[in-house]
Amino acid sequence: MYGYGMGYGGMRYGYGYGFDPTIILVLIGVVISLWAQSRVTSTYNKYSRVRSRTGMTGAEAAMRLLHSQGIYDVTVRQVAGNLTDHYDPRTKVVNLSESVYRSTSIAALGVAAHECGHAMQHNDGYAPLRFRSALVPVANFGSRISWPLILFGLIIGGLGSPLCQIGILMFSLAVLFQLVTLPVEFNASSRAVKLLDSQGILSGEEVRGTRSVLNAAAWTYVAAAASSMLQLLRLVILYGGRRRDD
Repeated sequence: MYGYGMGYGGMRYGYGYGFDPTIILVLIGVVISLWAQSRVTSTYNKYSRVRSRTGMTGAEAAMRLLHSQGIYDVTVRQVAGNLTDHYDPRTKVVNLSESVYRSTSIAALGVAAHECGHAMQHNDGYAPLRFRSALVPVANFGSRISWPLILFGLIIGGLGSPLCQIGILMFSLAVLFQLVTLPVEFNASSRAVKLLDSQGILSGEEVRGTRSVLNAAAWTYVAAAASSMLQLLRLVILYGGRRRDD
């Protein structure tokens, strides 16, 4: 999309005319993302068929975990879709998808507990979560505007144009958001596993199975961040090369 033999206005890469070796960075990101998605899908499917010994549903487990931490102002509700689970700090609602809300599988309990982990972070004033929340509007704006700016800059002046530079800076804000997301997600999963165990909702092999599900899910965030960083690196390399040619 951003070169493909055009050389960005006649630009040479130093690796042979018309070939962009930085495309390898994008391909690496794609492979990492596909691997992570495949892993989370297979792991979730495996443990979604394993019923917990307590027979507790995702919704019941969520309420129990929240109350165990003295959190009574957060509600749990069912939302449409598959794996559309999320915690909304604005309304203090743990939203669980249909496949998690009523399910008694250890995979569903892990997902429900993970979202409760975010509610606990919010209740505790967890610093990385506050920072991520503050970044949301800036990151969303950067994500929406970055590629249009880069593409328009390519059309009117090549990769060395000021519009491309601004677009790259905007894209870096989205990358920063993904990096900040990592400690938030890992911490929520850690809280989830510990509480499921300490509250007696899961035990032994069930806990290990749930940990596998949440670890696999966490890798999707790592993969997304790595893929975006590789894309950003590619843009910086190409922009730097164009500036040197100028």
